Amino acid sequence: MSLLIGVPREVFPNEKRVATVPEVVEKLIKLGFSVAVESGAGDAANFSDETYRAAGAEIITGAAQLWAKSDIVFKVRGPSQEEVGLMREGGTLISFIWPAQNPELMQQLAAKKATVLAIDSLPRTLSRAQKMDALTSQAGVAGYRAVIEAANAFGRFFNGQITAAGKVPPAKVFIAGAGVAGLAAIGTAAGLGAIVRANDTRAEVADQVVSLGGEFVKVDYEEEGSGGGGYAKVMSEGFQHAQREMYARQAKEVDIIITTALIPGKPAPKLITAEMVKSMKAGSVIVDMAAEQGGNCELTEPGQAVVKHGVTIVGYTDLVSRLAKQSSTLYSNNLLRLTEELCKTKDGVIDVNMEDDAIRGLTVIKEGNITWPPPPPKPSAAPPAAAKPAAAAPAAKKGHGHGGSGEPMAGNKLAIMFGVAAALFWFVGANAPTAFLAHFTVFVLACFVGYMVVWNVTPALHTPLMSVTNAISSIIAIGALIQIAPPLAEGMAAPNEWIRWLAVGGIVLTAVNMFGGFAVTQRMLSMFRK
Repeated sequence: MSLLIGVPREVFPNEKRVATVPEVVEKLIKLGFSVAVESGAGDAANFSDETYRAAGAEIITGAAQLWAKSDIVFKVRGPSQEEVGLMREGGTLISFIWPAQNPELMQQLAAKKATVLAIDSLPRTLSRAQKMDALTSQAGVAGYRAVIEAANAFGRFFNGQITAAGKVPPAKVFIAGAGVAGLAAIGTAAGLGAIVRANDTRAEVADQVVSLGGEFVKVDYEEEGSGGGGYAKVMSEGFQHAQREMYARQAKEVDIIITTALIPGKPAPKLITAEMVKSMKAGSVIVDMAAEQGGNCELTEPGQAVVKHGVTIVGYTDLVSRLAKQSSTLYSNNLLRLTEELCKTKDGVIDVNMEDDAIRGLTVIKEGNITWPPPPPKPSAAPPAAAKPAAAAPAAKKGHGHGGSGEPMAGNKLAIMFGVAAALFWFVGANAPTAFLAHFTVFVLACFVGYMVVWNVTPALHTPLMSVTNAISSIIAIGALIQIAPPLAEGMAAPNEWIRWLAVGGIVLTAVNMFGGFAVTQRMLSMFRK
C-alpha cells in the first residue's frame, strides 16, 4: 500500500515557502506516493490550490486533518509544539530540524515514535548527496537576495557611470565569508557592476572568488580555516585579531558589507564591531545574513532594518522567503531527490536504510530512537601503501656477470627487445622491394611520431584532440579513395583485390573517426554558447 505525503502550511512567522510545488507533486505520484496539500499552503509562494489539484494532489482543509492523515510530512521549518501534537504516532517527518539547537523538539518527536530526517544534517562531503543538499540551494538564494536588499537600501548605482549629469563611481562591496551564500553574493554584486572584495578563513576559496569577478582579501596571518563537512572552523585568537584589523580597514573603504559567517552549532561570530560601523561612510549598508543566529554585526537587530551612525543595517531573517517561489522550487527538488533515494523500488513505500551514509547522516530519529549525532563517516578505502624501496644491492664488480638486481634485468630486457626489432627490420630490408622500403620507413616513423604526440597529451585534452585528428583522417580517406578508384590512364595497373578491400576498411574507420570528431567538436562549442 502506497504512503501518503502531506504538505502542511508553514506556521513560522514570515515563512512564505512551501515544501513541495505542483511540478514535483507529479513526480512524487509517479514514484507511487499519494500527495495531500493543506489548503493555502502555497499561496505565499504563488502556487494556488488549483495548480496542486491539477497536478494530482488532494487538497485538505485544516492542519489537524492533514497531519492525522499523512504517513510522511514534508516541511520547511521544524514543527511547532502544536504541530508535534498533531503528528500521528510512528509517522515520518522530513524537514529542517537543527538537532543541536533544538534538543526539546528532538525529545518531543522521539516521544511520538517518529522517524525524522533532518535535511540540515545531510553529510555535505558526499558527492552523491549534492542533489539533496537543501542547505546549499537555499544559501544560494539567500546570497542573491542579500545583494538585492543591499541595492535597495543603497543610495547609488552599483556600476560606475559617466553621464552628462556627472560621474557616478562604482559601489565597493565587501563580503565576509565565501561559502555558498557568499559566492552567490559575489557573483550577483559583480554582475551589477560593483567592485567586489571578499574574505574567508578557507584559503582554497580564493580562486573561486576571483573566478566570479571578486578580489580575495587575505588576512595577514597564516592559519588554515577549513572545518569538517565543508564548513569553516573557529579560528585562533591571533587570527581573529588580524582579521578584525583587516575588517576595520575594509569598513572605512567600502560602501556595502555583506556578512555570511556561520559555524554549525555555535552562535554567529561577531565580525563587525560598533566602532567599525561608526567608521563607515554615511549612507553605507550592512546586510547581516547571520542575523537569525545572533548576527555578525554587534548592532544587528534580527528581523529588522535599522539605521545606526548613518549606516543601514539589514538584519532580515527571511531572506530566502523573500524569493519564495524560487526557493520553494529548489527545496522541493531536493526533497524529491531524497525521496527517490528512500524509494528506489518506486512503489510508494520508503526504506530508511541506515547502512547508507547519506541516509544515516540525515536520520536524527529512527522509530522513536534518537540516532543523532551520527557516527563518523566510514573512511574511504586507502590506496595500498607503496612498498618501501629495498636497500640497494652492492654494485657487482666489473667483469662479474651476476644480474641479481632489477635494474640490470630491465636493461637486459630492453636490449633483447631492440635486438629482436633490429633483426626484424633487417629481414624486411633484405627481402622487400625498394619501393616497399620507402613506404615502410615512412610508416614506422609515422607510428613513432604519432605515439610520442598522442600519448604525451594529458587525458584532459583527449577530447579536443579528437577534433584535431579530422585533418589527418581526411588524408587517409583520400589515399584510400585513390586505391579504390579505377585506373586513371591506360596502362596503369588496377590495385590488387586485397588492397582494394583494405582501402574500403580504411574509409569506413576513417569516416567513423571524422564524423565522431565533428560531433565532439559541436558539443564542445555548444558548451560555451550562451
